[in-house]
Amino acid sequence: MSAVPVIAIDGPAASGKGAVAQAVADQLGFHYLDSGAIYRAAALAVVTAGIDLGAPNLPEKDIATVATRMRLSFKDGQVFIADHNVIESIRSEECGKNASKIAVLPMLRSALLELQHNFRRSPGLVAEGRDMGTVIFPDAGLKIFLTATAEVRAARRHKQLMEKGINAKMLDLLTEIEERDARDVERTIAPLRVGETTVTIDTSTLDLAQSIDVIMKLCKSNVMQ
Repeated sequence: MSAVPVIAIDGPAASGKGAVAQAVADQLGFHYLDSGAIYRAAALAVVTAGIDLGAPNLPEKDIATVATRMRLSFKDGQVFIADHNVIESIRSEECGKNASKIAVLPMLRSALLELQHNFRRSPGLVAEGRDMGTVIFPDAGLKIFLTATAEVRAARRHKQLMEKGINAKMLDLLTEIEERDARDVERTIAPLRVGETTVTIDTSTLDLAQSIDVIMKLCKSNVMQ
């Protein structure tokens, strides 16, 4: 496994790491892992199973069991649970909030560890999330922390939602992002942080193409040697 190169791209919510990671994977011909989609799919499966994620004490064992039993697959940019395409459902704001709630549960994170490791296949993998370089793939050949100011990230999320015809208020989005940042940083299990040997890239003043270009140059220097 260690012979298969991994590029780990971590960062806070709405930092653009998903679009960047997918583009980098496409250019390199590598496999792509969206760890957030895994947790969102798990959240959807848990809610569908009737588990109340608004309860004060979440049934951790039951949540982990549901997550490990879901028949999850990825194909052509789509996400399937069993034979059902759930890409639209897991991209909803509500599903994102639920994913954030269950992502702090140690049993769930342990249950999904092997699933994420299985994405590491030749010729290589670009993995994005919040703990790809610090926990899931600590031996990654290149570790990147992609970030931007909360205001910029809220503006980007607002634009994405408006383009989909979804009304949203900037102030509400900014509040949600700041709250999500706090949860991700303060959680005791695999908190969002910049690990050792990690390159931090602030994309506040960069567009998508510029961000991709910066990372591709790093890939050529650190991975594709």
